[in-house]
Amino acid sequence: MLLGVAAYHLGSRRARGLIKPDGPRLHSLPGFYGYYLALWATLPAMMVILLWLLGEGQIITAGALAALPAEMTQGDVNQLSLLVNDIRNVAAGSGYEQADTVIKSAAERYLQLERQSNLLLTVLSLCVSLGGALHAQRRITPEFRARNQVEKILTFGLTGCALLAILTTVGIVLSVLIESIRFFQMVPITDFLFGLKWSPQIAMRSDQVGSSGAFGAIPLLTGTLLISMVAMIVAVPIGLLSAIYLSEYAGPRFRSTAKPLLEILAGIPTVVYGFFAALVVAPFIRELGSSIGLDVSSESALAAGLVMGIMIIPFVCSLSDDFINAVPQSLRDGAYALGATQSETIRQVIMPAALPGVVGGILLAISRAIGETMIVVMAAGLSANLTFNPLAAVTTVTTQIVTLLVGDQEFDSPKTLAAFALGLVLFLLTLALNILALRIVRKYREQYE
Repeated sequence: MLLGVAAYHLGSRRARGLIKPDGPRLHSLPGFYGYYLALWATLPAMMVILLWLLGEGQIITAGALAALPAEMTQGDVNQLSLLVNDIRNVAAGSGYEQADTVIKSAAERYLQLERQSNLLLTVLSLCVSLGGALHAQRRITPEFRARNQVEKILTFGLTGCALLAILTTVGIVLSVLIESIRFFQMVPITDFLFGLKWSPQIAMRSDQVGSSGAFGAIPLLTGTLLISMVAMIVAVPIGLLSAIYLSEYAGPRFRSTAKPLLEILAGIPTVVYGFFAALVVAPFIRELGSSIGLDVSSESALAAGLVMGIMIIPFVCSLSDDFINAVPQSLRDGAYALGATQSETIRQVIMPAALPGVVGGILLAISRAIGETMIVVMAAGLSANLTFNPLAAVTTVTTQIVTLLVGDQEFDSPKTLAAFALGLVLFLLTLALNILALRIVRKYREQYE
């Protein structure tokens, strides 16, 4: 990076030196020549570093294993992996006193190869950087189209970033889909989508109770939708009305104080909300229900939904406020000129114009509610109960995904693969919500020139 900065100044200065009163004009501004030199001094070296680091680990590990006796490296893959972990731990300084002499010598070999690799990488990257800068410097002439070359390189980089984002999304979907297909080969898809019992525990022996497991996702989907519905009942009215007040009724002084305080809620960690729900809200709901004769569970969907609704109020409020403020003032003035009151202007002019942003904020809030885990674990529990009673304990899809993947797992059992099937269902559910919101926006959106 330092060579890149130096190359930029060198290229700019060299381009300015070519400017002469009676000479040819530069095709581009001097800064573009500097950028061209800087790109050649940094990008090839970065590619070398990236490729080197991708293959460095395997080469160093193979060199360290070569220092061991042959009988130690002839085991299966799992034993060899454990041996490599031991060598790396000793090389990092963990358990050096307890390790035997052979492992210590392999760890020393590992450190030696690592130092040599770092030295070679430094020398090679510097040489490539200097070579690229010298190559680019020779091309600096008044006729050279530096701006075109720089823009071409930047366009290629932006295209690569866009493709990387798309390929990452495709990779995530394919990985979840492939593992879900493996799960559906073991468990029928009808049992998963329409089953009414969720008990993914698989016994080690066929004579144990519940050896076959139960993978009905209906209780999980019901719990997810129940908690999300309670959260949205709390968050949408409060957030939307708060946004309308802050943008249309509140004065500048109150707004500058209230909005930052409201957005502080978005910065509170979810585990803090979980403690608040488990220690304050859930006992309060249980005592209140007992006082009026209701049977309230110690962990309930109502407690989790209320606290989750408080957590996502800033998302609805902040985004709705931004889009309401983005409505042109001329629309307000036109409504007032026609004799509309402030409330009528808000209801019939401002809110229809800001509808796409408001729907986007509500969608973001729904996605946050569906994907929340910590509050559900601490306030709603892990019981997969099929109920629409908000006073009972329920669980959600995300909570079960975390539960299934905690600890050392083998990805060849229905219990572990069920997490990927749940992830696929969650993805499809979110996609359906987005499509629904898109149709609502297209139907009711009002466009203004």
